[in-house]
Amino acid sequence: MLLNLLKAKIHCATVTEANLHYMGSITIDEALLEASGILPNERVQVVDNNNGARLETYVIPGPKGSGVICLNGAAARCAQPGDVVIIMAYAFMDETEARGYKPTVVMVDEKNRLKEIRHVEYPGQTK
Repeated sequence: MLLNLLKAKIHCATVTEANLHYMGSITIDEALLEASGILPNERVQVVDNNNGARLETYVIPGPKGSGVICLNGAAARCAQPGDVVIIMAYAFMDETEARGYKPTVVMVDEKNRLKEIRHVEYPGQTK
């Protein structure tokens, strides 16, 4: 049996653009993708802290160091520039791997620049 667990997230990023006329996806600064381990074309869940909207889409890399977080296509209807979002990727793991896995959490500042990378560990987690 495989379990679906949080792999990585970009925490409290600020939406910089919403492009209704682009053909779908979320554009994310390549530096944040590298820091989080989220890959281009990977499916992600995006939750908007401002309005509670939740959506799934796939990632395309934006210019490295640009701070871009742009919701494209239909997703552009779910958030506005200035909204704060959490972008999460999940991975399938067997139970043994899942018990010791530490998700990567990328913390950003108000301009979506990398502040800190954390590897979350929970009480009682197997090492």
